[in-house]
Amino acid sequence: MGAMSARTQQSQSSNSSEPAHRAGFACFVGRPNAGKSTLTNALVGKKVAITADQPQTTRHTVRGIVHRDDAQLILVDTPGLHKPRTLLGERLNDVVRTTWAEVDVIGFCLPADQKLGPGDKFIAKELASIKKTPKVAIVTKTDLVDSKALAEQLIAIDQLGRELGIEWAEIVPVSAVGEKQVDLLADLLIPMLPEGPMLYPEGDLTDEPEQVMVAELIREAALEGVRDELPHSIAVVVEEMLPREDRPKDKPLLDIHAFVYIERPSQKGIIIGPKGKRLKDVGIKSRKQIEALLGTPVYLDLHVKVAKDWQRDPRQLRKLGF
Repeated sequence: MGAMSARTQQSQSSNSSEPAHRAGFACFVGRPNAGKSTLTNALVGKKVAITADQPQTTRHTVRGIVHRDDAQLILVDTPGLHKPRTLLGERLNDVVRTTWAEVDVIGFCLPADQKLGPGDKFIAKELASIKKTPKVAIVTKTDLVDSKALAEQLIAIDQLGRELGIEWAEIVPVSAVGEKQVDLLADLLIPMLPEGPMLYPEGDLTDEPEQVMVAELIREAALEGVRDELPHSIAVVVEEMLPREDRPKDKPLLDIHAFVYIERPSQKGIIIGPKGKRLKDVGIKSRKQIEALLGTPVYLDLHVKVAKDWQRDPRQLRKLGF
């Protein structure tokens, strides 16, 4: 700990007692389930990134913003990096590499309760090729292991860095669920940001357009229970979000019209369910979350459409926002 706090003090401008304001971008990378979204939410203090136990749910660059008096840390959420199997996969990987080269610091999330595996090494090799950006190894889910297992994981991560020629700026254990050391993590990331004014207005927690966040919430609800059958073949597009006219000021209602796109007609029945029950459940569940997100009552109109093989078709990908 001593070294960490010494470095933080050093970063404050030596000539005045007032530390310079810092602002910059960080992104968390790691295998699916490494705790990236949970960590983003814990740092920002409000649910912005979509947490789900399935790779590829955070398709869009959702930014959470950590506001402090002396700094602003903007979290860019890149999609998971994986071995590409489709056009969509390749496009996602390009997005990831570009993002890594542009941010000020990368946090590599490694769960404390799982031994380092080929997936971690695949990402670490990619990280090693991005030379300039500082890299912090973040050991997540520390609440799930004892101190001996945690120590072994820290040593393994140190070793992995040495093998690949990555110099970790820090190796930090955190438990976002227990909020342990989440603030410490922000304290460590902030000195790595460049000096500069705030990049976003104070109230912003995410600059993600609301429609995209709403689409993500619907997509997450639609995936629940059918992940095994339709893991990636669901895309959601919010066609429009309009306040209902002629409503009294104290009783507003937001009409949201959205399409759930699937790849094949045979998948329609899976999403809709017997007598439409599944789709109804998806509507109820996502509506609650959308209302919590937007702070207003919502009427949600959901339709299922087939967009043939959209993951492989560049035209469809563009239309669906990829």
